[in-house]
Amino acid sequence: MIDERDGTAGASPGSDALLAALASAFTGPDGRPVPVERLALTAGQLAGLCPVDGAGVLVPDEAQLTALLPGATAALVVLDGDGTENADGSDAVALVTRVAVGRSHLLAAEAVAAATGRLRRAMGALRTEAAVIDALHSVGRRLTAQLDIGRIVQEATDAATTAVGAAFGAFFYNLVNQFGESYTLYTLSGVPREAFSRFPMPRNTEVFAPTFDGRGTLRSDDITADARFGRNAPYHGMPEGHLPVRSYLAVSVISPTSGEVLGGFFFGHPEPGRFTGRHEYVAEGIAGYSAIALDNARMFERERDFTRELSRSMLPETPTVPGLELVTRYLPAVTGPKIGGDWFDVIRLPSGATAFVIGDVVGHGVTAATVMGQVRTAIRSYALLGLAPSEVLRHVSALLDSFAESTFVTCFYAVQTPDDGLVYASAGHLPALLLRTDGTIEQLGEAMAQPLGVGSEFSERTAEFRPGDDLFLYTDGLVESRSRDVTEGLEWLLEAVAALPRPVTGEACDELVAQLTGGTHDDDVALIYVHRTGESG
Repeated sequence: MIDERDGTAGASPGSDALLAALASAFTGPDGRPVPVERLALTAGQLAGLCPVDGAGVLVPDEAQLTALLPGATAALVVLDGDGTENADGSDAVALVTRVAVGRSHLLAAEAVAAATGRLRRAMGALRTEAAVIDALHSVGRRLTAQLDIGRIVQEATDAATTAVGAAFGAFFYNLVNQFGESYTLYTLSGVPREAFSRFPMPRNTEVFAPTFDGRGTLRSDDITADARFGRNAPYHGMPEGHLPVRSYLAVSVISPTSGEVLGGFFFGHPEPGRFTGRHEYVAEGIAGYSAIALDNARMFERERDFTRELSRSMLPETPTVPGLELVTRYLPAVTGPKIGGDWFDVIRLPSGATAFVIGDVVGHGVTAATVMGQVRTAIRSYALLGLAPSEVLRHVSALLDSFAESTFVTCFYAVQTPDDGLVYASAGHLPALLLRTDGTIEQLGEAMAQPLGVGSEFSERTAEFRPGDDLFLYTDGLVESRSRDVTEGLEWLLEAVAALPRPVTGEACDELVAQLTGGTHDDDVALIYVHRTGESG
């Protein structure tokens, strides 16, 4: 008979039938059924118990019974079928009797082992395989989320070295410099870099060639016994002082898009026979993810470098203007792909006046840089015709609407006249700052008009720009970031500008940018700082 206390342990419908069948196998010396309890056990209570032929049925001996189930005369412990906890948090169910029994329950346990042992071992192997695949995917997600090549190769080397159980691992990878020349770098894991600092880069010997040529993975239980090992002068093997290597595993890293060999992983261990087929599979998986990550990073760097150079090529040389001290800066984004939309210009006009322009194209990348170049050229052209600031912005806005796809551009345009005047108009740009000699700061152009490409009328205002005054123009990369909004950034900017020593130097402007952005601005930063000296040329 089965005791009514069966409900004390959780069990799934499928395992409940097994528990009932095993419980019925408990019989007394006379062959009659005996009372059997079901008790829930945790993983901690199971320590030291051994399964019958791996089938998930544990048979406690007398000492284990006394420690685990005081008062029990016999017991069978059935593990959860799928390796997970039961609904009540237990990991196994114990079938326990407290009366004298024969051996029938042991024969039943052996029968269960014979019927289910192979299945449980197969399930265990599948779970192990799934864990390997999950681990590979986890590494892959981390690698392919990166765009920094240095971080990718180091994380890949660390992950692969740990996964294959190597004593040390190295990743030799190829880069192309700005002149199109290829060169090789490497990362290490498991040993300090000094361990290999005295040795030259690996050559295309018979051992290394399959990896560098992309011909396939090379795994050896003892590379020193390989017929290809030790054939090349001057070392004829490993150089003196090299870490001992017997077990050897090398995997090519090949671009999935171009088929180019990007580099290779090399793993070593001083003991023979340490790397298995599973290690080879894992290393090849990480190499595949590394190739995708490197392809992405190299493509990102090429676009970023191209856009950066395009942006720089479109920026003007700052002219020398009598009576003015000028500091200009253009700083590409330090993080992320946000490059290409900001610009500045200082234009000496035929009338003897000087125009100051700061602007920002909404959007980033090559398209934004191209639009920026067109808008800058248009503003310069209209400015040299002697048009007033409001007219310059009106004409450029109409032009932008006619030749560009849907986009808009913020811009602040100001003209300093020879008679100490400043005439300005703004197209949705952040306010310029006018610093007076008495320390007060005026914000010019705040919330004036819509951006270029959207607005059609731009109001014009004037201010005095006397000797000793400073004018500061900037783009939103200086004041806005992921961690703060533009309102808070403007407050910080006003405080920082008020504290600057005057007249302001280029070094002071660099410190201002570093202070406000922390050196990690995720957008372009452009600025113009003008100090009015009052001297004439």
